[in-house]
Amino acid sequence: MRDNHRFRLADGVELVDQQDDSFKMQISIPSDDNGFLGRQCPECALIFRMDAEQYKALPEDLTLWCVYCGHHAEHSEFITEQQRERVMRAVGDFAMQRVSRELDKTFRGLARRSRGGAISFSSKSRPFSPRPLPGIDEEQLIRVRTCASCHNRYAVFSDHRYCPVCGQLPAPSVAFDALLADAARLDALEALAPEVKAPLREQGVFTRNWVDTVENVVGTVEALASALFQATVPNANALLVGKGGIFQRLDPMADLLITAGYPDLRAALGPQTWQRLLETWAARHVFTHNDGIVDEKYLTRVPASSARVGQRLVLTEDMCRRALDDAKSLCQALVDVLR
Repeated sequence: MRDNHRFRLADGVELVDQQDDSFKMQISIPSDDNGFLGRQCPECALIFRMDAEQYKALPEDLTLWCVYCGHHAEHSEFITEQQRERVMRAVGDFAMQRVSRELDKTFRGLARRSRGGAISFSSKSRPFSPRPLPGIDEEQLIRVRTCASCHNRYAVFSDHRYCPVCGQLPAPSVAFDALLADAARLDALEALAPEVKAPLREQGVFTRNWVDTVENVVGTVEALASALFQATVPNANALLVGKGGIFQRLDPMADLLITAGYPDLRAALGPQTWQRLLETWAARHVFTHNDGIVDEKYLTRVPASSARVGQRLVLTEDMCRRALDDAKSLCQALVDVLR
């Protein structure tokens, strides 16, 4: 406990300056066991964490970005609920002492002025004991990200698109992180205990997850290819006229890159990988547009399939993991080609 400028303050609180109508305090905010500090977006209310030492070294007038929604504002606005509670405890205890001191002065003055009359006042102040500051027990980090641009380290707990310091993440970072997230989701379901798996499997949770994985793979590649193409190709807009959705279709996308003067993705990946990618894209199409029911278009794209028209396509975890590996290779090829 501190006795700072004759005020009793809890450990972690320091009174830096005090005027008649204002005061300035420093209140410690402890980092977690990994040296990370919580930040909470004032817009979407989601929490992320930042390396505490790197955070201290950032400029005082720093504008932070929410890693999830992209809201950006002065960094002090990103205080978490638990941190705010800690601050308000310190400020409240200090304010109580100031009020008590002013009341003591008032009563002493009244007592002196009433000695010759019929009314007298007396007051007795009790020593004030500040309450200990509440600790910080927020969600702990699972995996640390390092921004490729500013090299600041941070941790997130959901899908994200921004670095807290420099804003919008590069498209490749977003794509590769999305593929890792899909792989982590497969791992999480596979790691469940058998008695937990059984009802989930019966309710179609595993099947739905595999379908989502295939759809996410196509969406991730589409977003990356579109972003890289428009950022790299000088006449991108002219080449894209009348070609809506071209980055959802593998062969047309590869042909577009050739037209723009870039190498053939098919040659970069090899025929086997490219064929597996075509099959993944065909599977995504029937699930997105036909509830997984096989049609003639699917069989044209996947001639080796044993399915018949009208049957429902069945996915497996192995198919999804191969699709993720192939998509990583395709994303890397896009990055290499569209330098």
